[in-house]
Amino acid sequence: MSYDVSKSDDEWRHELAPEEFAVLREAATERPWTGELLDEKREGIYRCKACGQELFRSDTKFDSHCGWPSFYAPKESDSVELIEDRSLGMLRTEVRCSNCGSHLGHLFNDAPQTPTGDRFCMNSVSLSFDESA
Repeated sequence: MSYDVSKSDDEWRHELAPEEFAVLREAATERPWTGELLDEKREGIYRCKACGQELFRSDTKFDSHCGWPSFYAPKESDSVELIEDRSLGMLRTEVRCSNCGSHLGHLFNDAPQTPTGDRFCMNSVSLSFDESA
């Protein structure tokens, strides 16, 4: 797949911290309950840590009690890319940034308390947060 932002692994390694590179470029997962954005309650915008694309708004964030920041919908339907993930012996839906292809987390349809029923379970380390003015 071709992305608007395309860099070599060496370029990404130079720009990202080791944990960010592992999650964003190698699809690792940060430990639950450790991410700095898990308990973020301010109004604002969540962006891709790698390229800065706007992904989620704070008004779609909810407490899913899963250990990672969760959202029930992306800002725009085309801001994320959904990919079938059969790793770890199970079928899941991987969520990637549509602008740079970075791994953000996974999508689950187990949130009946939300308007969409979806839980976009994101790694804090894959996101940056901009507080609304």
